Amino acid sequence: MTKPSNTSAIVSATGRSWDDWVERLEQAGAREMAHTAIAKLALELMPESVERAEWWAQGTAIAYEQHAGLRVPGQSCTGDFQLSTSRTVTGDMDAALQAWVELAGAREEFGGVEVESPAATSSSEKWRYWRVPLADGTRVALNFSDKKNGKSSVGLTHTKLDSAEAIDYWKPVWKDLLAQL
Repeated sequence: MTKPSNTSAIVSATGRSWDDWVERLEQAGAREMAHTAIAKLALELMPESVERAEWWAQGTAIAYEQHAGLRVPGQSCTGDFQLSTSRTVTGDMDAALQAWVELAGAREEFGGVEVESPAATSSSEKWRYWRVPLADGTRVALNFSDKKNGKSSVGLTHTKLDSAEAIDYWKPVWKDLLAQL
């Protein structure tokens, strides 16, 4: 079942009640659809006034899937699980990436799971990236971007987890490390 906080943001952004979203999606047969089809349907049903309609359509599809019991919170549309967490830090994205590399770059394990191969970094004009595969088949990616007032955002995603319990295990591991930035 979807947490009310997840749907309240959708209601606020779209100007449509959650009950109305559920009714519209149900009437269109969303319970029998795959994620991509539900997201496309949500986009078709999205009020024209909504900014970032594609983004809100994805969120609406995920919330509906959770509401309908098609997936549980933290579960991706492919059936595996993932977690995301973020932190705002002082300094630009390059400084944040450098601080992370100094903190975690030489580690041979995270949360008791060995690193499969060395971490890789890459960049674009607006983003910096740090990625590492773990020996259990999961993947960790950090995205760094500039914010206003000399700060940057650090977003961490851990994918290919095998259960919701794995999210509960890993979230404090990553939050503790991010807190050290």
